Amino acid sequence: MSSQYRHSGKLAAEAGGEFRNDDRGAAKSLAHPLQHQVVESLFRLFEELCEGAITVDREARISWINDKYRRLLGIGDDEPVLGRCIEELIPNSQMRRVVETGEPIPLDIMQVQNQSLVVTRLPVRDADGAIAGATGFVLYDRVDHLKPLIGKFVALQEELAQVQRRLAAERRTRYTFSQCVGSSPPFAETKRQARRAAQLDASVLLLGETGAGKELLAQAIHAASPRAERPFVGVNLAAIPESLLEAEFFGVAPGAYTGAQKKARAGKFEVADGGTLFLDEIGDMPLHLQSKLLRALQEREIEPLGSNSVQHVDVRVIAATSRDMQALVVSGHFRADLYYRLNVLPIRIPPLRERRADLPLLCEVLLEQIARRNSQPQRELSSAALEQLATHDWPGNVRELHNVLERACALSDAQLLESAEFTAILPTPGTAAATPGAALSDSALSDAPAVDATADVRPLAESIAAAERAAIRAALRASGGVRAAAARRLGISRAKLYERMQRYALE
Repeated sequence: MSSQYRHSGKLAAEAGGEFRNDDRGAAKSLAHPLQHQVVESLFRLFEELCEGAITVDREARISWINDKYRRLLGIGDDEPVLGRCIEELIPNSQMRRVVETGEPIPLDIMQVQNQSLVVTRLPVRDADGAIAGATGFVLYDRVDHLKPLIGKFVALQEELAQVQRRLAAERRTRYTFSQCVGSSPPFAETKRQARRAAQLDASVLLLGETGAGKELLAQAIHAASPRAERPFVGVNLAAIPESLLEAEFFGVAPGAYTGAQKKARAGKFEVADGGTLFLDEIGDMPLHLQSKLLRALQEREIEPLGSNSVQHVDVRVIAATSRDMQALVVSGHFRADLYYRLNVLPIRIPPLRERRADLPLLCEVLLEQIARRNSQPQRELSSAALEQLATHDWPGNVRELHNVLERACALSDAQLLESAEFTAILPTPGTAAATPGAALSDSALSDAPAVDATADVRPLAESIAAAERAAIRAALRASGGVRAAAARRLGISRAKLYERMQRYALE
């Protein structure tokens, strides 16, 4: 064995201290010789495979260097180097840092004589665990050898960046204030308030009937706010089962309940961190969840389901509802403190019947969207058709208008839609509330006995409550008492069904 291998073997034996066995007695006496042999063998093999190897003592003085490293550095075989400081031989060496800190540098690129070397540096410890020196290996004498590895790393980084961009795009808003069509005085005032709200960071409560465009306005507010580059996350509380709402909002810790995933699941608050959380139909939120939402808004922290730790979040909340929130507070179905926390900037969206002047522009924009989606030429409306549309009350607002226009386009091949196209679509004034098959013939009416028209007149609220109570009872009977099936029959969520049953004291 040459002198350099004897020295490397001695150093490897010292390095074996890092792998010392802590067992006692005979096991310890048997383990140490084998460890030393393994370490010495691996050191020798590594020294043969690499492009150069060197060791220094605890003072960072060169104690050994192999012939390959000498040739790589241009040092003659007879030139004395042992005992010299490592920086005299390699000015850019980091071996002294490894000796002083005891921390390895697994992979580094070192410049030596106008060439780049890929190196690794490892500390060497004695049997007591103290730093005895350090050893370094030149893995490659050209950085080109790392190109396949670097290329694979760059490809993975680019793939990750693409996925992140796609996820960010899915959380971006689709609508801005330019898509909020309308210039009538009521809607112009709504947009003015919304633009002002976009510059603030307070909670916003959007009040409006179904189909009036609450989510569109919420997205426009987010897009014009300083949070525009952050996520916009929308949640429809009426569409999520009550049992899943807490997990949907605040996330789930690993193994929180039977069947839960082994890794954590982020909730909507965490997903929307830094951005905006849109809570649609906030009036349908169960009471037990309202307290947790209030804490999240006030303290800006959440506690995932099944976790004992809290997470800090920075979320701006925009809530929306089509219900009378003050009446819900009075009746005890909504917490007053949460209502005041959400109602910082209330914005009322006027129904379509209050801004009929916007109908021509709305129809033009909607017809353009319908034509683009169906790859058809854009239709036009005659003045008579516009007049007929203006006479309708539009209880479904812009959503109903879109439905009527799309149905007219599907049923007609005419480029110019006349009023006749909408006669069969729009209900006749005065018969909108009639149900199919409920109309009586003139002869039946003439044969019917005369009754006092005011004999059975009740307040409208009582009539609506009685009708809802009867419909819920009928749906429960038809579904055999299964509430989920009854909710589907009624076309409402289970949360809303429970709320109605509690209101009317139904079992």
